[in-house]
This record gives sequence, structure tokens and C-alpha cells, in this order.
Amino acid sequence: MNNTTSSNKTHYPAVWISDVHLGYKDCQAQYLLNFLNSIECDVLYLVGDIVDLWSMKRQFFWHPSHYDVLALIQKKAKDGTRVIYIPGNHDETFRHYANESLFGIEVHKKYIHTTKANKRFLLLHGDDFDSATRYNKLISIAGDAGYDFLLFLNRWTNRIRRLFGGNYWSLASWIKARVHKARAAIEAFENAAIHEAKKQGVDGIICGHIHHPAVKIVDDIVYCNDGDWIENCTALVENSCGKIELLHWSETQKVIHSADISKLNPTPAFDKSQDAA
Repeated sequence: MNNTTSSNKTHYPAVWISDVHLGYKDCQAQYLLNFLNSIECDVLYLVGDIVDLWSMKRQFFWHPSHYDVLALIQKKAKDGTRVIYIPGNHDETFRHYANESLFGIEVHKKYIHTTKANKRFLLLHGDDFDSATRYNKLISIAGDAGYDFLLFLNRWTNRIRRLFGGNYWSLASWIKARVHKARAAIEAFENAAIHEAKKQGVDGIICGHIHHPAVKIVDDIVYCNDGDWIENCTALVENSCGKIELLHWSETQKVIHSADISKLNPTPAFDKSQDAA
């Protein structure tokens, strides 16, 4: 079990979220607010596409809950949580501030996180691997007309479900899992990420971008995708027992996948000067 603070918030050494897409109409900001208010952590990683600048250029949208998410993240930083921001392709403007601090939040293009079990994870958003996927259009950005229609179906399905007392369910993810080319693109993305982790000599890689949450171990490399807050409402956490867990957080909260990283074979020696980039 994880450590619990006196305020009944679950404490984690590290938490990863990405693909929030604040400023986009299908952002599930209320679920994210509930999650962030339920946890405390030593380090909070924002792994890209936190604000959807692309969407806001097309059509400006900003719900009050989107501001509340930013305010809560900044409050956590002010209260002592180390917040590290790795901009993605939808908020790539902030990549110009790499190695600087914005409102108490560190900005990096990529980063190396060392877990309590002394395992090293490469952190990046994931759009670096678009060129490796043959069908990258199918797993690309919120803003593509086909993806917008998929989320339109997702939105109305959940409105109907709530009328009958049902909980949030991702129709979009269910459909993508059954489209062969989408599955092939996701697999190509994951293979490219694992290859990069091997190349960098780290124990694992943590990314987002494709809105497909996963935790898996391949050839002693831990591949983690923290998912999104558009379709899946997922976050990645390092718990106090040395495991990496993937959490779903809507009306129901549960662990989807986990990996005991303490049992991985050690990686080769490395140059500590490359820990941050």
C-alpha cells in the first residue's frame, strides 16, 4: 500500500500526467482536478500537451476548470512539490524555455528520473517517434477531423450513460483498439520508444502523445505511457513499494497496470552529467 498523509491524500514519490489538452472542449479537467486534489508527491511531471495551443488557435475555448487545473499545479509547486514540465507538440512554444523556470516550474525538453529503486527512466513527450510510425496520422493530434468525430461520439456516449447512472467509459479507446491500422501504429510507436531507451542505456521510458496508456516490460526495458485526460483519464505513479502503477481516475479509480521495477536487471554505467537535458 502507499503512504497516506494526515490529510488523507495518497503520497507518491513521483507522478506523471500528460495530454491534458487544456483549452480543448473534450478535456476531462474535473477528473484531473479530483485526482490532483487526492494526491501529494515529491515530483510532479507534466509530460507534454498540457495546454492545447493548436486547438485554441482554431477555436478559443477555456472552461473555468481548465484555469483551476493550472492554479492547482502552480499551488503544488509553491507548496514544495517539484514540478517538471516537458512540453509536447501541442504546447511546443514552451520548448523555447528549456532549462529555465516558469512560475516555479522547471522546463526541460527531456529528463531522466531515478526511482527509489534506483532505476533510470527517460522522460519525453513522444512526438519524436512520429516518423517511426507508418500510420502516424491515425494516432496524431486532437484536432484531426476524424479524431474530433471520434471524441464527439465519446462525449455523447458518456452523456447518455450518465443519464442512466453509468460511469465514464472511453468509446474512443474501445474503437481504436479494434482498428488494425491504429493498433499497428501504436505498436510501432512503442517499439521506437523501447529502442530509444536501449540506445540511451536506461531502464525504461515514460512518454505520452498517442493517448494509449500502457505499462509493459520488453527485454528488461519498462515502457510506460501515462495516457491522457481526453479519452482515458489516466496517470502514472511511482508508489512507495517500488512499483510503477498506471491509474484510471473518473467516477471509479483503479490500478490498470503495474510493474515491479526493483527486479529488473541493472543497466550499464552512465554519465550522470546527462541526467537532465
